[in-house]
Amino acid sequence: MINMTDTLATWLSTVTPTDELETNSGSGSGYEDYDDTMCDKSMVRRFRTFYEPPLYLLIVVLGFAGNLLVLWIYKHFKNRLKTMTDVYLLNLALADLFFLCTLPLWAVDAMKGWYFGTFLCKTTSALYKINLFSSMFLLTCISVDRYISIVETTKAQNSKELRLAWSKVVCLGVWLLSIILSIPEFLFARSKEDAEGNRYCTMVYWDNENNKTKILVLALQICMGFCIPLVIMIYCYSVIIKTLLKAKNFEKHKALRVILAVVTVFILSQLPYNSMLVVEVTQAANTTITNCAEAQSFDIATQVMKSIAYMHSCLNPFLYAFIGVRFRKDLKRLYKKYGCTTSQSGKYGAPPRPSIMSDTDSTMAFSL
Repeated sequence: MINMTDTLATWLSTVTPTDELETNSGSGSGYEDYDDTMCDKSMVRRFRTFYEPPLYLLIVVLGFAGNLLVLWIYKHFKNRLKTMTDVYLLNLALADLFFLCTLPLWAVDAMKGWYFGTFLCKTTSALYKINLFSSMFLLTCISVDRYISIVETTKAQNSKELRLAWSKVVCLGVWLLSIILSIPEFLFARSKEDAEGNRYCTMVYWDNENNKTKILVLALQICMGFCIPLVIMIYCYSVIIKTLLKAKNFEKHKALRVILAVVTVFILSQLPYNSMLVVEVTQAANTTITNCAEAQSFDIATQVMKSIAYMHSCLNPFLYAFIGVRFRKDLKRLYKKYGCTTSQSGKYGAPPRPSIMSDTDSTMAFSL
């Protein structure tokens, strides 16, 4: 990864002045770079200025369109919330929308610096972490519910009402746990000003010398926000695949494509950034990066990987909702209801079909 970004850093140095010292804002990530007082980071901020705002704008537009469409469907078809996954999908859309609201502030920070004060710095950073953890936990819950619906079909049918009631309790627990895990942002995020008068929102820990608090915070994010959800998802979907391969009269290939897409997108979007966080933990513990050019390349690579991770918020509606038969049929019904077509075959008042995650019909769980 360092070799890939060295070329980019070299190119940026040819178009960016490097005669001033600057501390890079973490855009909420809270990392502190190698020897900020001795290493010129103006090229990193220059890169952020041109890279992050347009990308964040794209993520916000696509994310709001997809997640608001999910909420719109749930608003018009209130009887949809009859399975655990439907409840999780609704909360996932809300979590993604809350997160998307923070991106415009980080885009402004990338262009002009952080001029919104310490309170908003703490609030925005905490909101980002709350929705990071809640999204990962909800995706985990969806994989577990799919596991129960496909692998434990009889158990799922017999406990449908109980599981639906528990889904609301689980969602409440997810939000509470996410808030607890975001406490470090409330404690350590603050608006700072460097020697050149540039303000930025970053994490300032109490023990900057030994970095124990920083290491703990980053390790907690990596474990709770990626490793544990990934292990659970891989286990659940692996068992589901084995079950589907043994099933008869079922469109296995479509279901397997959906599972492959879900797992692949999750890994490709989250693994690179979390790998950079692991390097950051190592750096905080052992100071493995001692060269200014390497530090600059690492900062740029982290920004790129972080933005890729952010894209998951605009992909969730398409991965977990719109690939389902029910959502697509509901979209057609709404399309017809609002006069876009004269066809009456899918009237708004027509009886609802089973949910895409119906506990009583496992063949619908991964149907395209």
